[in-house]
Amino acid sequence: LARAVGRAMFEKTVVVDCRGHLLGRLASIIAKELLNGQKVVLVRCEEVNISGAFIRNKLLFMSYLRKRKNSNPSSGPYHFRAPSRMVWRTIRAMMKHKTPRCQAALERLKVFDGVPPPYDKMKRMVMPEALRVLRLRTGRKYT
Repeated sequence: LARAVGRAMFEKTVVVDCRGHLLGRLASIIAKELLNGQKVVLVRCEEVNISGAFIRNKLLFMSYLRKRKNSNPSSGPYHFRAPSRMVWRTIRAMMKHKTPRCQAALERLKVFDGVPPPYDKMKRMVMPEALRVLRLRTGRKYT
C-alpha cells in the first residue's frame, strides 16, 4: 500500500474498496502487504473483476468444484461460493499458508461483501496497479 498510494507504511488498518479491481493483481498486492505486517480490510468483494471471458472463468470454477474427496466429500476441500471467500482463497493461494508467518498474516485480513457498519464511515482506498480501467487493454473481456 505504501507503493500504491504513496504513503508511509503501517497505517493502523487500511480499508480497500475492491470495486473495479482485477482479482489476481489485487490479491498479490494485498498478500505482500499482509506479509509486511499491515492490517487490511477488503470491502465490496462482489464487485471485483476477473480478466477473461465469462465462459472461461465459469469452466475454471466448475473444474475447481469437481475436486472433492470421494469417500467423504464433507471432509474434503471446501468450495466457498461467496465472492469475499473467493477473494480470500486467492490471497491465501499466494502465500505459504501453512507456515506460522503466513497464518499470522491471514489473521490480519478481513474480507466482506458490501460495506459493513464499522467500515462504511472510514476512508476506502484503491490500488492503481490493480484497477481494471488502468491495467486491462480496451476490448479485452472480463467477468
